[in-house]
Amino acid sequence: MAEILEIRVSAPGDALDRFEAAWNRAAEGKGFRPFRILSFDDLPRLLRTLTPARWQLLQRLAGRPSSVYQLAKSLGRDYKNVHTDVAALVKLGLIEKKNRAVVAVAWDAVRAELRLIA
Repeated sequence: MAEILEIRVSAPGDALDRFEAAWNRAAEGKGFRPFRILSFDDLPRLLRTLTPARWQLLQRLAGRPSSVYQLAKSLGRDYKNVHTDVAALVKLGLIEKKNRAVVAVAWDAVRAELRLIA
């Protein structure tokens, strides 16, 4: 089954609504698949966080775990900048550390939802 991460621009209350719905399903004994959603409160914050350089980094890592050094080399970018980007993406859960030296992307796809109406 493909692992899909959903990225949304939505109000903070949306996350609470999703939590409440999951809690109620669990309390009723109903099975559910965990949500894999990363929410941003506005589009400018999303665009500052997921820059074109970081998106390229994610694409390069997709299906090919790598060290930060090899990643920087393959992208033709400065090691320090790639390391900074990787650390930020790990913190957000977009990249995972396989071990001390290797990072990877756990997602097969990223789906974005940008709502015009709150």
